[in-house]
Parts: sequence; structure tokens; C-alpha cells
Amino acid sequence: MPDTFQSPDPGAALIARVAERVSAARKKKALPRRVLSERSGVSPRYLAQLESGEGNISILLLSRVAAALDLKVEALLADEIPMDHDAQRFAAIYRSAPPEVQHEVSALLAPRDPALMRAGRICLIGLRGAGKSTLGRLAGEALKIPFVELNEDIENAVDMPLSEVMAFYGEDGYRRLEAEALDRISSIHDRVILAVAGGLVAQQNTYDRLRERFHTIWVRTSPPEHMQRVRAQGDVRPMQGNPAAMAQLKELLATRSPLYDLAEAQVNTSNRTISSSLNDLLSTIAKYKFIDPVA
Repeated sequence: MPDTFQSPDPGAALIARVAERVSAARKKKALPRRVLSERSGVSPRYLAQLESGEGNISILLLSRVAAALDLKVEALLADEIPMDHDAQRFAAIYRSAPPEVQHEVSALLAPRDPALMRAGRICLIGLRGAGKSTLGRLAGEALKIPFVELNEDIENAVDMPLSEVMAFYGEDGYRRLEAEALDRISSIHDRVILAVAGGLVAQQNTYDRLRERFHTIWVRTSPPEHMQRVRAQGDVRPMQGNPAAMAQLKELLATRSPLYDLAEAQVNTSNRTISSSLNDLLSTIAKYKFIDPVA
């Protein structure tokens, strides 16, 4: 029997298009989903479903979301987003240009100075238990700049705890939210200290973007201190019923160390007090001039 061709479902294509445009418009305005919910009267969970392409939203509710984003509802529904006259003209010229010219134009429009791209943004990377959160918060207070936990930003954006985020979105969905949060924070803050989960470095695209937009510091310690500090936080899972936990931790550290080693600087907190480690972190920030003095 010959294969039969099935045309794409226009309804599914429309839902996907709306999902992409709502998500893009919200990110452009740096609006947490919670704030968009308050402005539109649409629940955060419904907005999460809408942006993931799983929500079949009514026109009435969609018009509320569009209004909250300062858009006309047709901008979310149309096959193509209308461009102004100049944009159309430049787009036509670009499309008709030979590949080498297109490449030159793209290179000219791309950000050129990595230092300017990173501004005064610092990100602390490393395995859990190294001291990223503690030192990041104290350094933020000392430097009078915001401190942000990436996972807390994700929780605030979707208005649910991280455990529910993982259950609702799954691993792939969480990684997408992680990348979105990174974009959101870098668009809002020119001066900030950020702490991220230890596994982010394994996501190549997200890690590349992180290192483009943030000065990175690997906060590190020894495997025994990693384990001890995690347990001191009240989490006994790394050791409970798992005698091979230390070997697994060492293997994980060995696997990720080459990725962490891509950071611009390191701070070793092994056998150091919080005060000493904080001084090391502040000295490192000053040494590499990661944050310029405010004029």
C-alpha cells in the first residue's frame, strides 16, 4: 500500500505559533509569568501551558494576554508578523544579497566586545556545597549589587516550587526554563551576582551563552567538604543507603571539572572559613576587574 500524505494540522500550527509569540513577547519585556498573570487575569499555570503549546486558549483570554503585553491579538495569530516599511525593505535587500555579504552584515550587527557583553555580571558555577549561594549573597551585599539564584528566578517565573517544576515540565522543560531565566536576568541586570545549579555547565548552548554574558568564577572545594556541606544543609540523600556516594561524587566532579575549568577565575573554599572565602571572592572580582566602579 502506498504511503499516504497527511497535511499538517493547522490548529496545532496555530497553537505553536501563539505559544512562541507569547513567550517571545514576555521575554522581550522581561516580565515574570507571575506579573503577566496579574496583568492579564490568566493564571500562571494556564500561561505555562500556553507557552509550552499545550493550552487551547479562548480568544477572550488570549486578547487579555495580548493587551497585557501591549500587543494586538492579531499579532499573536497572524501567519507572519507585519514589519514596517523600512524593515521590509532591508529584509528584502538582505535576502537578495550573496552569502558573503549576508555573513558580513551578520558580523557587523553582532556584539563585538565580550567585556561589554558581560558588563558587570558575575556568575558563580560549581557543584552543590561549594558555597556559591552563601558567598554570592554576601558578596552582593558587600558590593551593593543584586544577588540572584537561578532556580529561585525560575520558581518565581512559573509560580511553583522547583520540585513541581521538574514534575510538570520534566528535565527538558526545566532546561528550557533555565535558558530563559538566564536570558531574562542578563537583560534586566548589568551588575549582578548569579549562582546557578551545578549541572548547567553540561548544557553546551546554555553554558556558552552564560560565558558570553557573565564573568564566570568556579567556586570549588574538596569532595568530602562538598558532601559534608550538603548534609549540613539537611539533605542526607547523597549518603543515605548509598555507600558508593563518595565515589560517584568524585566521578561527577572529575567529569565536570574540564567544563568548570572554562571559567575565567576560581575560588577554592576547601578548609576555609566563610569570611576568608568571601575575602578571596572579593579579591578575585577586584583583580580581574569584573565590576567597574560606579561613576
